Amino acid sequence: MSQVPSAPPVYDVNNIAGYEGTTDGDGGGRYFPPPPNSVPDRGDEPPPALRNWTIPAISEDEAQEALIQYVASKCCYGKAPAKEMMFQDLQSFNTYRYRLETFTESRSTVWKTEPYNGEIVDSYLCGAPPLPWDIIVDIPVMFTDQKKKIKVPHTSSVKGCPCCGCSGRRPCQKCRGLTRQQCWVCHGKGYRMNNERCTECLGTGTSMCDKCSGLGTTACSDCGGRGQLLSYIELQVVWKNNVFEYLADQRTGFPTELFKEVSGQKLFVDEQYMVYPVTGFPEGSINQASRNAIEQHKTQFGSTARILRERQTIELLFLTRVEYEWHRKSYSYFVYGNEHKVYAENYPRKCCCAIL
Repeated sequence: MSQVPSAPPVYDVNNIAGYEGTTDGDGGGRYFPPPPNSVPDRGDEPPPALRNWTIPAISEDEAQEALIQYVASKCCYGKAPAKEMMFQDLQSFNTYRYRLETFTESRSTVWKTEPYNGEIVDSYLCGAPPLPWDIIVDIPVMFTDQKKKIKVPHTSSVKGCPCCGCSGRRPCQKCRGLTRQQCWVCHGKGYRMNNERCTECLGTGTSMCDKCSGLGTTACSDCGGRGQLLSYIELQVVWKNNVFEYLADQRTGFPTELFKEVSGQKLFVDEQYMVYPVTGFPEGSINQASRNAIEQHKTQFGSTARILRERQTIELLFLTRVEYEWHRKSYSYFVYGNEHKVYAENYPRKCCCAIL
């Protein structure tokens, strides 16, 4: 018996108010824009006040200790330059990382089916289905991606399984309904290599199908052998933390991708329903990045999802170029991040087997 495509649910999608256009399966479903009043209004709330931005600097002792620790982690590096170095200059190129997080909630619906096991059916006879955004769902921990699936109340109905014709059985795919399969010992020949009759199949070349036990049919996987399906609308709620990140590049020659390995010092944290652009920060590109990010997220998510909360942060990423002298030659290295990691491309005492 060939597989029959799934029939439409008993419900006519065009007759369920608020759920028109809902489709079958997980092919994306139908998304519902949030109600107009779901985005909080900031009203006349003033923007965050200007503050005194204090930018710390690394000391010579800290810079030298960072290099000593770095050299100690390299088995082939000589320790003498790190211990005997003479400082010439410390240049602070502190870099700032701006980050905007917009935590959103979106809702979509799809038609779902599952085996019907005789449970009570929550159909339209129990009341009118609530609209997608009227269904109360607990919000998870803020700024973490989550997903939840909910049966929409009063949208369930029972229908016969179209794949098995309501019988609960389908032709066995292994023997194709013939009840027997090729003998696994003699591979259908009926005899073994010594021309003796196969004792497994008694010379027939076939044996009883081990998947269907010789019945020729197996339980229908769609309805679980019940012959009936429970059909309902599933509400899929997705919470997503949408992140915008900007790094102020000081163009120092330092490979900025290394900043992904380290943390910085939080200089500014602003969290509310909808944040205001940062103003008055000494690095002008951060102010501009904040304006661009907030406007971008408002345009991108405001009409398709419900904005639950926003958070913006500014991190100071320590970056200091250390210039020093050893054996009358000049060298330099970078110290970066809270962890005081070191990037020393031209360290003077590298063994030839060291990896640059």
